[in-house]
Amino acid sequence: MNRKITASEVRLVGDNVEVGIYRLDNALKIAQEQNLDLVEISPKADPPVCKVIDYSKFKYEQKKKQKEIKAKAQKTVIKEIRFGPNTDDHDFNFKLKHAQNFLKDGSKVKAYVHFVGRTIVFKERGEILLLKFAQALEEYAKVEQLPKLEGKRMFLFLAPKVSKK
Repeated sequence: MNRKITASEVRLVGDNVEVGIYRLDNALKIAQEQNLDLVEISPKADPPVCKVIDYSKFKYEQKKKQKEIKAKAQKTVIKEIRFGPNTDDHDFNFKLKHAQNFLKDGSKVKAYVHFVGRTIVFKERGEILLLKFAQALEEYAKVEQLPKLEGKRMFLFLAPKVSKK
């Protein structure tokens, strides 16, 4: 901004300004005549692009643009469903219905089998349970990550399928 610009020549843009390449001192003089600031917009360009604008207005517009970008960014929600290695059919079906609802709402599902104490010897049972879970949700979701053991938990990640209309 203003005197902090190091380039000797700048490309000048802005309202009420003739667009072109100016020496830095001339560009500063043009900005001062309008009681505005000379703000470097694109420092990597050759020559750097500067705009004649009120600096506080410039900062405000930048913040506004960042807020819009944040608002448009889609938030991904991850719902967790926990199993034990010995989960029976009724509990499995109950959790399956919840997972279907989560996926219909557009959330991702992280299903995991938590091994407590000596149940870690039933790793195969946990993997079979998660694969059965993924297979049951095949029409609602696609598998992002196959069952993987990390510490005392085996994880499976599911993402909702995009429906074609």
